Amino acid sequence: MEAKTDLSRFNPQKNLTRGAGKLTEGLWYLCKVTFFLSAFPWPQSLKRSLLRSFGAEVGKGVVLKPRINIHLPWKLKIGDHSWIGEEVFILNFEPVEIGANVCVSQRAFLCTGNHNFRSKDFEYRNAPITIEPGAWIGAQVFVGPGVTIGMETVVTAGSVVTRSLAENQIYQGNPCEFIGLRWK
Repeated sequence: MEAKTDLSRFNPQKNLTRGAGKLTEGLWYLCKVTFFLSAFPWPQSLKRSLLRSFGAEVGKGVVLKPRINIHLPWKLKIGDHSWIGEEVFILNFEPVEIGANVCVSQRAFLCTGNHNFRSKDFEYRNAPITIEPGAWIGAQVFVGPGVTIGMETVVTAGSVVTRSLAENQIYQGNPCEFIGLRWK
């Protein structure tokens, strides 16, 4: 059987608006490599200022640990007093909104990008991610395109989230399943 998928037909501009020019992206990449992907503990105020200078909306008291990878800062909103843990990857071809008092733990992957596997040219099928206030995304959690994590919801370590989750609940596993209420 011959493959129907033809990746030579893939158009990286189809269904994707990057939101900034190549110069801005290049400058962001240099900034990201120096200040965000580095293990050096640069001051929080510096990293918040750099993100804001590239168009991110960053609240007060946001903690940005070392070695975080933010793809397009101009498509990122982080609310007051939220924490982004070490080695978090935010692949935000589409907007990512992280509410106030959210903890995104180490090595979590927030991925707004996907491909249409039923399309022969593998076109993009991207969608935004929203994490509502008070939520906690555990270590090494994958959050996929189009997902909203409800207010005060916990997703335990290593879980895979491919659908939106209700507020004030605890979820775990792959696929991610409800296991109880957070606050009773």
